[in-house]
Amino acid sequence: MSELQMRVSDEDRERTAQQLQHAFTEGRLTQIELEDRLEIALTAKTYGDLLGLITDLPVEQPVNDVVTLESKNGHLKRAGDWAVPRRLRVSSKYGSVELDLSEAVVTHPVVDIELDLTYGSAKIILPEGGVANVDAFQSDWGQTSTSDVPGRPRPGAVYVVVSGRAKYGGLSLRYPRKRWFTH
Repeated sequence: MSELQMRVSDEDRERTAQQLQHAFTEGRLTQIELEDRLEIALTAKTYGDLLGLITDLPVEQPVNDVVTLESKNGHLKRAGDWAVPRRLRVSSKYGSVELDLSEAVVTHPVVDIELDLTYGSAKIILPEGGVANVDAFQSDWGQTSTSDVPGRPRPGAVYVVVSGRAKYGGLSLRYPRKRWFTH
């Protein structure tokens, strides 16, 4: 028996229905197409039935839950349009770390960042309105600066929880700099 002939579970049907609804919200399916495909998805018996409903839709790339970034003496930097994992572990022995979340894709409300810095510092740039908790971060011979970034969770705002340690470096959290003369 092929895999396409195997019977599906309720969870498989629900996952396909969610993919179809997401495609509709992106404008890839019309209302009528969505209704027709949902009816088939919710009554599907085999994987072949479900696969036929989503083969013409793009496959979503899952965001890893945990990502580890390591460097011995280089500069670690993430900026622009990048997918932020739920948990980010950063280890740098002699280099600095810059994490710019202002244009990043953050698909979950809480981001845990664990820093292990020996001789370097870290800078985290939050999206506008984002908040951060640095209570679990320790800097032995440096300072921790959060400038005007609030530390309490707020509804609808990205909440970044920073933990870890910097032996001879510090941590700076801020919002993106305002650009002058932009329209």
